[in-house]
Amino acid sequence: MPIPFDPHPTFAEYAHPERLVSAAWLSARLGTPGLKVIESDADALLYDIGHIPGAMRIDWRTELNDPVTRDFIDGAAFAELMMRRGISPDDTVVVYGDRTNWWAAFTVWIFQLFGHRDVRLLDGGRDAWMAEERDTSYVVPEFPRSEYPVPERDDHTHRIFVDELRNNLGEFSLVDTRSPEEYAGDPAADLAHTDGLITMRHGHIPQAGNVPTQLVTHPNGRFRSRAELEKLYSPLLEDSKPPVVYCRYGERSSMTWFVLTHLLGREDVRNYDGAWAEWGNMVRMPIDVEQ
Repeated sequence: MPIPFDPHPTFAEYAHPERLVSAAWLSARLGTPGLKVIESDADALLYDIGHIPGAMRIDWRTELNDPVTRDFIDGAAFAELMMRRGISPDDTVVVYGDRTNWWAAFTVWIFQLFGHRDVRLLDGGRDAWMAEERDTSYVVPEFPRSEYPVPERDDHTHRIFVDELRNNLGEFSLVDTRSPEEYAGDPAADLAHTDGLITMRHGHIPQAGNVPTQLVTHPNGRFRSRAELEKLYSPLLEDSKPPVVYCRYGERSSMTWFVLTHLLGREDVRNYDGAWAEWGNMVRMPIDVEQ
């Protein structure tokens, strides 16, 4: 049975307030049957120095990605991961993480690719929980193995691949979610975000506008108001063109996908998770650079 939604008044203005929870709401419901909490961080070591009591870690690098191809795990592997974690299809899953939830949003996005019905994001993420000095734990929880049917991954509704994007650039409202310096083609800025993966060229995809993901949250990591978010994106989004969002790896653009889809109510947003790491390394791919 789904857990009731968080009635926090600041969420009510969003298109889908049921996709967010506050730290206070989550703290009051820890241990509730049918509620599972997942931490998904850029820094995988953070979980070990204290996490939300009862939270499980999912490492996006090793557990959500295929070890051979540059793609996600398939439906059978996702079902196995859920069963090992004790997660059932009807469970409410709350995800949170570091860096204002970039990789947590990436994890939420993947859960939705596999059709998990009730997956939510902790507003403010790990930093919000720690800033409020709420309880933490070092205990790694173990849940009884669950049953989870093998889902079919939906790679069309919320995802786009490079061939379709390249062949139809003019048909999308393209949003680059990286920093202005990366967008402009500053090699130093681009290299600062490599995380070990270097691109051969610097710049952005032609026709893309730039709205850095860090602008969608306040300094405390919580989402800005709906009016503020609408103002950020309205100059770039045309009603007749479905939005496509991208960054370098897919994590910042997943956060933007979450904002456009769940907070602003766009139903046609797709994430290009191949991202600049793919586009910037492909032979004869067009790029733009702002001097």
